[in-house]
Amino acid sequence: MNNTITDTNFNFPGQKAVYKGKVREVYTLENDVLVMVATDRLSAFDVVMPKGIPYKGQILNQIATKMMLATEDLVPNWLTATPDPNVAVGEACEPFKVEMVIRGYMSGHAAREYKAGRRSICGIPMPDRMKENDKFPEPIITPATKAEAGDHDEDISRGDILKRGIISEEDYLMLEDYTRKLFQRGTEIAAKRGLILVDTKYEFGKTREGKIVLIDEIHTPDSSRYFYAEGYSERQEKDKAQKQLSKEFVRQWLISNGFQGLEGQEVPYMSDEYIGMVSERYIELYENISAEKFVKADVSDIQERIEKNVLQFLQQ
Repeated sequence: MNNTITDTNFNFPGQKAVYKGKVREVYTLENDVLVMVATDRLSAFDVVMPKGIPYKGQILNQIATKMMLATEDLVPNWLTATPDPNVAVGEACEPFKVEMVIRGYMSGHAAREYKAGRRSICGIPMPDRMKENDKFPEPIITPATKAEAGDHDEDISRGDILKRGIISEEDYLMLEDYTRKLFQRGTEIAAKRGLILVDTKYEFGKTREGKIVLIDEIHTPDSSRYFYAEGYSERQEKDKAQKQLSKEFVRQWLISNGFQGLEGQEVPYMSDEYIGMVSERYIELYENISAEKFVKADVSDIQERIEKNVLQFLQQ
């Protein structure tokens, strides 16, 4: 269970730059080719945990690929191929410096804000007398600025985005339109799996030709929160916690152990037993979201496997 990939140092033909995010490592090659490696790193509260989670990168990459293909009729995306279970290859573009977060239910960050007495988020009002995990009258878009490594993402309103010139109004309106369309499709896909898509985030970029495309991941357990539809109403009526599929269980475990990513706090020790449990939960997430049995990739030498598969693809 300990054979994971938490860092890479590839040197692909025509390589021009490397960017290492919280979970993904992005290699920019000549001719606007992007090679994105999904590692097994686990991030929570914008902090990367000290141990990798077996098969997590494969799970994220394969879910994101399936969801990109399931939404490409609505929104163009960057993806062209997946030559390895942990790798996606696509068109390089300039990312917008804002994540488009959309929430159908008052959960997670929104619920924590609500409990703190705030009745708006990113300038969007939240109704009075709501309970945690209640459905909003309609989905709300609550953007966040993309953090640099080690920093926290921060809520930002549409007004501030436009006022600060982060995104033009024309582009921002298109991002909002794409976000709503993707969330609706994701909601429909989830419903077929007996799930509720609670909230999620989308990232977009602009190609050299000026076309806006969906990038990064989509509808994965790292970027999204899912509830089981069966029993949702009964649990709400009885003020019980919802049964969910997301990495919220990791966040709650960290909170219960005194960690929320705040200054001076230390990440609690994660035993091999706990790491194994997290891996099993991610496999459960995959199988529920995709409605397919998870097939574990060969992890005897993940780095060698990735390099071999990517080089073969590039040679083609």
